[in-house]
Amino acid sequence: MKRYYLAIDIGASSGRHILGHMEDGKMVLEEVYRFPNGMQKRDGEKVWDIEALFEAVLAGMKKCRELGKIPVSVGIDTWAVDFVLLDKDDQRIGNAVAYRDDRTKGMDEEVYRTVPEEELYASTGIQKQIFNSIYQLMAWKKKKPEQLEKAETLLMIPDYLNFLLSGVKAQEYTNATTTQLVNPETGDWNREMIQKLGYPEKIFLPIREPGTVIGRLKKEIQEQVGFDCEIVLPATHDTGSAVVAVPSNEEHVLYISSGTWSLMGTELKEADCGTEAMQHNFTNEGGYNRRYRFLKNIMGLWMIQSVKKEWKESGEDYSFGEICKRASRETISSIVDCNDSRFLAPESMCKAVKTYCEESGQQVPETKWEMAAVIYNSLADCYRICCREIEALTGVRYDCIHIVGGGANADYLNRLTAEATGKTVYAGPTEATAIGNLAVQMIEGKEFKSLKEARDSIFCSFEIKTYEPSEKV
Repeated sequence: MKRYYLAIDIGASSGRHILGHMEDGKMVLEEVYRFPNGMQKRDGEKVWDIEALFEAVLAGMKKCRELGKIPVSVGIDTWAVDFVLLDKDDQRIGNAVAYRDDRTKGMDEEVYRTVPEEELYASTGIQKQIFNSIYQLMAWKKKKPEQLEKAETLLMIPDYLNFLLSGVKAQEYTNATTTQLVNPETGDWNREMIQKLGYPEKIFLPIREPGTVIGRLKKEIQEQVGFDCEIVLPATHDTGSAVVAVPSNEEHVLYISSGTWSLMGTELKEADCGTEAMQHNFTNEGGYNRRYRFLKNIMGLWMIQSVKKEWKESGEDYSFGEICKRASRETISSIVDCNDSRFLAPESMCKAVKTYCEESGQQVPETKWEMAAVIYNSLADCYRICCREIEALTGVRYDCIHIVGGGANADYLNRLTAEATGKTVYAGPTEATAIGNLAVQMIEGKEFKSLKEARDSIFCSFEIKTYEPSEKV
């Protein structure tokens, strides 16, 4: 009898329920439900509709029951840094505010008045991103102190959804590290720094490892979805799950988790919290088995997604495949810095790219396909620079790059990346986050003995394309 495991993978623009089971030593996936997600404006803030997200979680679980494929466990992963606060009655306080909201503007300086930037990095190993939870909490403290005072519990988004399913409040490790409030040596909250910043210490729950079974579905949830199952913590940070699915057991592996964001890095056994790593804005996020995801955030396919949305709103809708194909025919050589803050949440991505080119004295893209070509070439150039930085910081020369996630389908970008870096590119699996989520559940379910065995199976189970550079560097 097949044993099914359910991964609920929720991204910034959509979510899906994917069932996984083992067949002849290979992992088999089946998408059973998909639903939209996105930021909304509410009370003057950019927020997530957390109620709608939970209803979608339940709807997908009901679909499993309709199919007669009851999972033995379920695991939820989402994006990082965002959280909710609960009061003494476990009711949510305020909105589930999204990381692209501008409430954190200037909050970095507020934090640095108490904890200097160098000390903060040395204490956490987490790169500066203005939307990190540490700055979101400072915004709450400065702008809505009465709400923060009422808080009894902080739960990251996937932990909150798990709480609604199980009634159990548990904080998972990989997502907790993205708050910029965890000690990388102990893997626990940096309570001394939390006290310095004046955040209520009681809201930070004990941290649980990925692979932990936190409980089962509440009775009322069982009645709604039609079954009961265990709730397992995967790497609840979606990038953490995606890295689990990197199909290599080499000691030194370079990867790009390519989606809305491009997360480029390697795995380390010990965090690098040194000055050089800080200056290059690298982060040491927690990974499965207490590995460290030493990586850099690059704006990623968000830029292409944004221009595609603008074109659609003007009446012209193109697939990503068509955009890639048409962009590959262009010869424009302009390059923008994808990590420039102007590209984080502009009113118009097209205008932002054109303005950057104009200000830097480069050819301004005039057509849609020139615009796409500039973005793809700029991403590849960012990967080239990041690759060199990682090699310099780790002292390791990497022969190849593994690209996992939805961006592994971007054929043109993969070819550009191979050429720009001078390294062989292995693209796939595309469903890396869900696969990594399932792999952790399956290790807990004794389908695999270890992460190594899971990665060997992933390599054999899914298509992986190879791109060779014209010249090795």
